[in-house]
Amino acid sequence: MTFQERTDFLNEKVIQYNNISFIETDPIQIPHSFSKKEDIEISGFLASTIAWGNRKMIIKNANQMVDLMDRAPYDFIINHKKKDLDVFNHFVHRTFNSEDIKFFLQSLQNIYQNHNGLEFLFQTQEKEQTMKEALGRFRETFFSIEHPKRTEKHVSNALKGSASKRLIMFLRWMVRQDHCGVDFGIWEHISPSKLTIPLDVHSGKVARSLGLIKRKANDWKTLEEIDVHLRKMDPQDPAKYDYALFGLSAFEEF
Repeated sequence: MTFQERTDFLNEKVIQYNNISFIETDPIQIPHSFSKKEDIEISGFLASTIAWGNRKMIIKNANQMVDLMDRAPYDFIINHKKKDLDVFNHFVHRTFNSEDIKFFLQSLQNIYQNHNGLEFLFQTQEKEQTMKEALGRFRETFFSIEHPKRTEKHVSNALKGSASKRLIMFLRWMVRQDHCGVDFGIWEHISPSKLTIPLDVHSGKVARSLGLIKRKANDWKTLEEIDVHLRKMDPQDPAKYDYALFGLSAFEEF
């Protein structure tokens, strides 16, 4: 494909998959069940945290998390006492267990009480062209209170080369100005131009087939490689191509 042919092809796939029917089978349906900003971002953060493995199980367990918070995530985060966390004693999603979710909720309480909330922590600085440094600052604050060592593996570290798929997917949900009703665009202090795509084995395979990347590892360096192409195709909204790459893999087995 020429550059223009590939761009036209991917733009067509974005239109095909970036619509409200996408919500029905995606974990983004969890935050879509709320209307309050803080409820959306907290439920979205927790849902994206466990977004690996079987999609039906992800959705089931993400719903369980918000059910255990009486479907009032922000109120629970702000007001819970340690004993209130006992409702999560038997929660588990693959390797993410009750110990992990309890710490996540304690850390979120610290973030909302002492650090102006999730949106503030992810804000970029003026000269930063991507979210990499902001991801690192977020992770540092997230683990700034006492925590189980095992839980660190559930928040990826972009500064150490991770592609940070789940955090980047969460940022797409919160930041991207989507006029199709899927992404929320409720974080207005972060530019969509700084977003990228959630890179995993599936989107990576499609990207290689299309000649967007050559590296074999699905890490941050590969993300930088694919970003060069995505930002040429749409410098203001490069993350929209997540729909194209994901759709080609999940629904077309491209």
